[in-house]
Amino acid sequence: MTAETAHAEPTGPSRSAIDQTLRGILRDVLGLEETQVEGFDNDTGLFGHLPELDSMAVAGLLTEMEDRLDIVIEDEDVDGEMLESYGGLLAFAEAKVAEG
Repeated sequence: MTAETAHAEPTGPSRSAIDQTLRGILRDVLGLEETQVEGFDNDTGLFGHLPELDSMAVAGLLTEMEDRLDIVIEDEDVDGEMLESYGGLLAFAEAKVAEG
């Protein structure tokens, strides 16, 4: 690491900040307990595993992600893989934030 890169300004939220924001969104939109959401890891199943995350809740989840992460999610961005697990949703959110 050079002196220049050591002092570079961050270009966006850190992975940890995105993770915490996403956990907050899941708590708020789905009405989940904080302890449940804090226990999520990359392999935790979401769509098809959480009864609270049905097709109607997906729209609210994506809208909150757009608002809180300051991203735009196009219809073609949404697929089953991104909603399959917490790790998939987090990777998607990180990629969208990096695009911005």
